[in-house]
Amino acid sequence: MKNIILSQKQERAALLQRDSIPRDGLEEARTTLQDGLIKVIIGPRRAGKSVFALQILADKDFGYVNFDDERLAALTNFDDLLMALTQVYGDVRTLFFDEIQNVSRWELFVSRLQRSGYSVVLTGSNAHLLSRELATHLTGRYRAFHLLPFSFNEYLRARAFVLDETIMLRERQGLLLGHLDTYMQVGGFPETVVGSVDTTNYLTTLFESVLLKDVVRRYNVRYAAKLLELGRYLMANHAREYTFTSVGKAVGFRSVHTLENYIGYLAEAFLLFSVNRFSWKARERVQAPRKVYACDTGFVGAVGFRTGADKGRLLESVVAVELLRRGEEFYSSKDSTGKEVDFVLRKAGETSHLLQVCYDVSDPKTRKREMSGLLKAAVEYSCATLMILTWDEEETITIDGKNIVIVPCWKWLLGRE
Repeated sequence: MKNIILSQKQERAALLQRDSIPRDGLEEARTTLQDGLIKVIIGPRRAGKSVFALQILADKDFGYVNFDDERLAALTNFDDLLMALTQVYGDVRTLFFDEIQNVSRWELFVSRLQRSGYSVVLTGSNAHLLSRELATHLTGRYRAFHLLPFSFNEYLRARAFVLDETIMLRERQGLLLGHLDTYMQVGGFPETVVGSVDTTNYLTTLFESVLLKDVVRRYNVRYAAKLLELGRYLMANHAREYTFTSVGKAVGFRSVHTLENYIGYLAEAFLLFSVNRFSWKARERVQAPRKVYACDTGFVGAVGFRTGADKGRLLESVVAVELLRRGEEFYSSKDSTGKEVDFVLRKAGETSHLLQVCYDVSDPKTRKREMSGLLKAAVEYSCATLMILTWDEEETITIDGKNIVIVPCWKWLLGRE
């Protein structure tokens, strides 16, 4: 055990020496180190969770264990681990455990450490597993941070694109839109942004690796090839509605129950997520068709067999991921006449915003369709904040006493709308 911790100490040193991009929310996370709660960083593999944890602990003396290590897969004696940590790091009272969901009964060990006065930082790549165990054993004793791949703001920071007053110049906006176009295509995984990897190959390999590590092995999935086919199908149909019946027919699943489980596994591994259609009735929200989005738009081109660039759907997916990143409660909307609203944002039991995403609203028919959906939903949901996010169009239109604000998507992504 001591030799394992020693070898990982070298890994820790290498990580600390690497240049990294400060993530959004870093300063706030640092201020929580003294509150005595366990810090849990949850998100996809390779999204930068380990680096974020190291950024939080930058000025601390801490012990480090990476549980994404086959030598620790069968760990049962946590006291041996704690002894080895003390031998290697001395009497440190701050510990960082990476990918801790890979060992069983970790939550009991961490709970004991917290009661003994240790400051503990954890990362994990499985939403359901961590949330279930956190809720069961660590209720009230932890603070969770959800980390997705780079936001557009973080992407620009990584590309050294300076956001200052010159952004109002058209030529600067042209450069920024070029970055947004690239961001939609390749996504925000740090290696694709600041590394020198072949993006398509990297994302394809990552997607398949997550399926094997976080889904097939953990849940003993019998039909791995079918799971991969399902993942590819849903990526290709991102930003579109689906039902379990329609997907089952398309991919060849005979059991709707199995299909529902498989889609749940893909969501738990942070490969995709679904958005329910809003209804005042809870039962209808669950039973209605839902929309699917990739947790990173880079997966769409890498594994979704996308033919041609459907930039409208990609832009919608970028917005969906950003809403997820911001922790918003949001739904889609579609009434009995077919009028749609892409995103219905709810807060404290009320509808706060209605958002449409449309790459280009210069065509009169497109503009009328997008606005009529907003106006009808505004009445039904008693909402006054109506917005259409576009590629680069901007204006405010008043119809029947209601203002519809058309905003370039980059402004909304950067909080400048």
